[in-house]
Amino acid sequence: MDMTAAASKDVTDAKPVVGFFDGRAWRIIRNSLVGVLAALGVIWLVLFVTKGRFLKHPFESVTTRMAGRDVKIGGDFQLYFAPLKIKFYAEGLSVANPKWATKRNLFQAQKIDMRISPLSLLFGKRRIYWLDLTGGSADLEWNAGHTANTWTFADTGGKPFELPRIDRATVVGTQVRYIDPRMRLLADLGIDPIAATNKQIGKAVELHGTGQIRDTPFRLVAQLMSPDATLERGENKLVARAWAAGNVIDVTGTLPSATDIEDVPLRMRARGRNLAELLGIIDVVLPNTRDYSLRAQLVKDGSEYRFTHMAGRFGDSDLAGRLTIVNGDRLRLDAVLATRQLDIVDAAPFIGYNPDIVAAKGAVAAAAATGAAPQRVLPDAALPVAGLQRFDAGLRWTIQDIKSRNVPISHVELTLALDRGRLALSPLSFAMARGNVASDLIFDTRSRPALDSYDVRLSPTPMGRLLAGYGVDESGTTGTIKGRIQLKGRGDTIHDSLATANGRVAFIMPNGSLWTRNAQLSELDIGTFIQKMFEHKLKEPVQINCGLIAFTVRDGIAAADPIIIDTKKNVILGRGGLSFKNESLDLAFRADGKKFSLFSAQSPVGVNGYFAKPALQVISPELLARAGGGVGLGAVASPLAAILAFIDVGDAKSAACGPILAGAHAQAMRTTKGKPRDDVGNGTTAKSESGKESAVDRRKQKKKFLGIF
Repeated sequence: MDMTAAASKDVTDAKPVVGFFDGRAWRIIRNSLVGVLAALGVIWLVLFVTKGRFLKHPFESVTTRMAGRDVKIGGDFQLYFAPLKIKFYAEGLSVANPKWATKRNLFQAQKIDMRISPLSLLFGKRRIYWLDLTGGSADLEWNAGHTANTWTFADTGGKPFELPRIDRATVVGTQVRYIDPRMRLLADLGIDPIAATNKQIGKAVELHGTGQIRDTPFRLVAQLMSPDATLERGENKLVARAWAAGNVIDVTGTLPSATDIEDVPLRMRARGRNLAELLGIIDVVLPNTRDYSLRAQLVKDGSEYRFTHMAGRFGDSDLAGRLTIVNGDRLRLDAVLATRQLDIVDAAPFIGYNPDIVAAKGAVAAAAATGAAPQRVLPDAALPVAGLQRFDAGLRWTIQDIKSRNVPISHVELTLALDRGRLALSPLSFAMARGNVASDLIFDTRSRPALDSYDVRLSPTPMGRLLAGYGVDESGTTGTIKGRIQLKGRGDTIHDSLATANGRVAFIMPNGSLWTRNAQLSELDIGTFIQKMFEHKLKEPVQINCGLIAFTVRDGIAAADPIIIDTKKNVILGRGGLSFKNESLDLAFRADGKKFSLFSAQSPVGVNGYFAKPALQVISPELLARAGGGVGLGAVASPLAAILAFIDVGDAKSAACGPILAGAHAQAMRTTKGKPRDDVGNGTTAKSESGKESAVDRRKQKKKFLGIF
């Protein structure tokens, strides 16, 4: 009982102590708060009455010590709360530059008057409610090593320039200069008030000036118009136009504050004579285009610039999609583009042609403009090696249809990757004449000269539709063709890379039919041709069992390896080759009949000349010799004997289709009885000592070819 009573007494005694402590603590806290508020009130009152003018010299001393630069005020100075915003007023304010800068002061102004958010000095982005600046001058520079700049005061390296948020501004007679040696950018801009034409616009300023980026001069005019202060909408209408390298760029939009463009959607339009010149301003390499006009929505997010909802045209082709540019340690572009119809002329720059020359004078003239020799079509336009190594890129581009006069091309899908000078078009696929082409093209400029590889694959494609643009009728032609081109070479131009290339080219024709007239003209079977002509059966189909047109390429010289087409009535064989070095052709085709024919020239048809201007040699030297022999026989014996010179006994050996359909080399060719063929060559052509085919070599090769028959 005593213990319980004692405990109860202790609790009773403790209650007044706790209550006393709680009341005393509250009074202490309350009195302290009152004291702090009273002190702040006194400070506010003193500052408000005196306008804080007595803080002029302490302000100069403290800011000079903190910035490590001389900060001076030559005239009146005010710093106080008015009433809850900080008012800063200074006349003749100057902030010095570091010694390495090209100008003495980072900033100077005849007069500056600001209303500043107090909390923004402690938290978040600095905010200025209102700015009145007269006779200002700002010098913003990076040093040559891009390790320091004039506006970063602490010794922590150069930080990106970031303007405070300014809701309202009146700026008169102010100059801003910006220099970035790494970007090779110089801008001299002036800011002045302009007369506002809209009654709702209370403040309007104009930014105008010139500059140079890389080696391109530019001119800029921008207007920033703020709604009247009574409306308090806190927005600024931006209208800007820039001229550079024949391009005109317009930017419009509404900013939440005079200096806040981060994450703000802006409308942009660009137009000019060449899209390559526009991106060339920032050292981005692009094939030349004809005149263009594009519009997009632009959003800046730090070092990232996003162009979305892009739409427009270049030349006679449309373009839509999105583009992102990241200005980091390495400039990078990523784009997703779509085109409904691409004019083939607008695609000419992709291989180095000038599209305007192609449109006006043709491909040969465009090739000559790149430095190519006469009669050449492969461009000698060099890859921009230095440019390709300055930036990285990724692109996905789909093209619904290519407007072409000869070959129908559609459903193009291109994936591009550029990584420190290695350009890969992989995969690049498209539909051609109801067939599909898939390719991988690599141009690696990190190796000097560039190491280039071409891998092009053609899926089975109807020959009638493929060649329809060249005058071949689709009716009666059911044959298909498939093939592959695999080449590797070195060179900074398409011509140079192919002129040094090694690899193989092969096109396979499975079973099908072909318009009779083409086959008959190839074999010069005069008797059958005339007979069919008078019987109006020129479109009677000829059955193709199998065929292979293949070349082995060594150091830019392509040799037939083999050319063989087995049809129901004959075997067509080809010999010779072509040169990527001088783009010459030296091929001969001959059809040997499987059946007896009374009037058959049994003479090759030659294809010579150049890629740009091939020639068909129907009357060959052997045909003339055979005709001469026929005349001799007719004179010595009888007129009927002259016919013997043109008889084809029909002893052509049918080809085994297995090796042909496998795209095998000449040495693998067999007859249907499994015997090796001795009429398909060995995949080589004669060469001169310089590695180029000479005219004499070509004549010897042709003579050798003719001699085997």
